[in-house]
Amino acid sequence: MAQERQDGHGAPLVRRIVAVSRTVANLGRTEAFYRDALGFAAVAPPEPVPEPILAALGLAGTAARRLQMRLGGEILAFLAFDPPGAPYPEVGANDPVFQHVAIPVRAMEPAAARLIAHHPAPISAGGPQALPASAGGVTAFKFRDPDGHPVELIHFPGGAPATRWRAAPGLFLGIDHSALSVSDLDRALAVFRDALGFRVAERGLNRGAAQARLDGLPDPEVDVLALEPAGAGTPHLELLHYRRPAAPPGPAPYGPRDRATSRLILAVRDLGAAADALAGAGCPVRRATGAAYAEGPDGHGMLLVPEA
Repeated sequence: MAQERQDGHGAPLVRRIVAVSRTVANLGRTEAFYRDALGFAAVAPPEPVPEPILAALGLAGTAARRLQMRLGGEILAFLAFDPPGAPYPEVGANDPVFQHVAIPVRAMEPAAARLIAHHPAPISAGGPQALPASAGGVTAFKFRDPDGHPVELIHFPGGAPATRWRAAPGLFLGIDHSALSVSDLDRALAVFRDALGFRVAERGLNRGAAQARLDGLPDPEVDVLALEPAGAGTPHLELLHYRRPAAPPGPAPYGPRDRATSRLILAVRDLGAAADALAGAGCPVRRATGAAYAEGPDGHGMLLVPEA
């Protein structure tokens, strides 16, 4: 395995995932859905997007507002632009546009019942799916939020993941991970592991009828890699590489104001070194004062901010 990319302080560049950020059309509609269906709470009322972030996104001077919502110790940050960009396209779970967040639940039946009362568009066929022990033995259900972004409810039956969430209060416990569908696993690892220093914590290969129902895809076979940043805590990152059906080639043609866009907000030890590492890995990078924005090989967004 390649060595972790390190900065001058002898530590991997990425310390933690601060939040997952998504572009949406209507912050009021988004707030109501995530609050009422999933138990999130707004950190504060919507506010203008800070100018350094807009500059890093290449949208300096654009009218845009941000809503940050918390579930346990984790945050989703929603951005709405005026004028808005393109709507979310019709894509499957194997498409690199597809980036979901996984919300662990204390019990699947009441969590799914509360969610379904708010009429989300399902991705999974036939409700929550119990995966075999070879895939972790979890029960999971995938659906779309009002803008089309994919979300997963997941119940861990035991082991380290269940222990990680045992002390979290409530029915919806937090954000366990964000999963990126990638077309080239080696290329993705060159960015997240080799350039940024994420550690590969676990590897698996998921397939079978339950996986097909969960993903809404025919006969899938998917590599699942869990990657952890250097710092403690959640969320972590998952890479999903579909051996079949294969991902469509090429990065997605969407920009930050389009609703198909999600971005990882990464706290880095050295902003300049992290931007240089991504540029060296072939990722387009835009730098601003106090922030930088990069696109991975499949177009996945990464907003780099200094570690607090």
